[in-house]
Amino acid sequence: MAGEDTSSAELSAPPVRPLDRADLVRDLDSIEAALISRTASMGVERWFWGEGVCLLAAWRAAAARGAETPELVTTFTHRFLPSPPILEHVNNLAPGAAVAELYSRVPDPAIRALLEACLEWYSHAPEATRAPNGALEHWPGGVWADTVYMAGEFLLRAGNVLDRQDLVQEAVDQWLAHAELLQDSDSGLFVHGTHAGVRIDSFWGRANAWTALAGADLLALGRTAERLGEVRERLDRQLQTLAQLQPEHGVWDVLVDGQVEVRGVLETSAAAGIGAAMLRADALTAIKEATSNPTTDQASSRSALREAGERAVRGALAYVHEGTLTRVSAGTVLQLIPFGYSVIRDDRIQPWGQGLALEAIAAWRETTKSVNMPGGQQGENL
Repeated sequence: MAGEDTSSAELSAPPVRPLDRADLVRDLDSIEAALISRTASMGVERWFWGEGVCLLAAWRAAAARGAETPELVTTFTHRFLPSPPILEHVNNLAPGAAVAELYSRVPDPAIRALLEACLEWYSHAPEATRAPNGALEHWPGGVWADTVYMAGEFLLRAGNVLDRQDLVQEAVDQWLAHAELLQDSDSGLFVHGTHAGVRIDSFWGRANAWTALAGADLLALGRTAERLGEVRERLDRQLQTLAQLQPEHGVWDVLVDGQVEVRGVLETSAAAGIGAAMLRADALTAIKEATSNPTTDQASSRSALREAGERAVRGALAYVHEGTLTRVSAGTVLQLIPFGYSVIRDDRIQPWGQGLALEAIAAWRETTKSVNMPGGQQGENL
């Protein structure tokens, strides 16, 4: 485009070298512990989206280690039992995913009441507007990719724990309704969102992380839901393109398709989330192939998608400093031009960065422990 402004991109610090695989394996416990400690010290107290990302990721990281429910999740949930949260926006649904997982282990009616309150908002709140194709809007007139994670993970997990297949199906249908509006038909990449019903073609990294993570979870936990084949096909196209666009150091720019105005403006939380989704999607494919053809040699070399996922995780976790994932962009509203994504601050700790780093660690544990095991059944931990 004419008049490109590269002033922000030119000031970006160069990328760092990704962690060696052996070093990551050796240091994984200490990196995770530091992330958890630093996250807890932030004060995970609001019933909002960043906190929801942290809580679900902490749950998954603990589950991948075979550990008990994280104190972060129980303390947070108990804070809201006497006085339920005020629900005003789709982002308020995000904590419900971890609360649903807690309810699966602690079937307390008071915890269930929190889930029911979120479901009531989703179904009946005047703020929960829908696009003409049924996609839940982030704001009236705007559909954002974030929603398939913030609302979708809640619907999926609440549906499973409450034995409500309709909610699981709704999570699938919402993912596909968002893909209809936001996924590029040629590349498979997702844009950030729509404005006044018009798609803005900025392929934001965290948008691709949210959609990929949610898509992989639907395949792992959607069970008997309809239209999962379409989710699988769309997710595969997205992840294959992301793998092709990935730089050698593993971390994509804030816009993943090489826009000159953001070149070198790295976004580590997106890399952590995309890497986690790649590892999980690849592992699910391996399980599916092993089930359909038990004679297949599962000890073969890692797939290209597995390699890209590992590179993204090693690249992102190289930016963890004293328990903080650095170079994480702040909360980002939809930008109308690519340059807008080059000026979002990335100089302080963000809860979603902490959460996505933990997602990467959880996915590494979930998939690495059985990557060379025929029919390894890590899917229930996804």
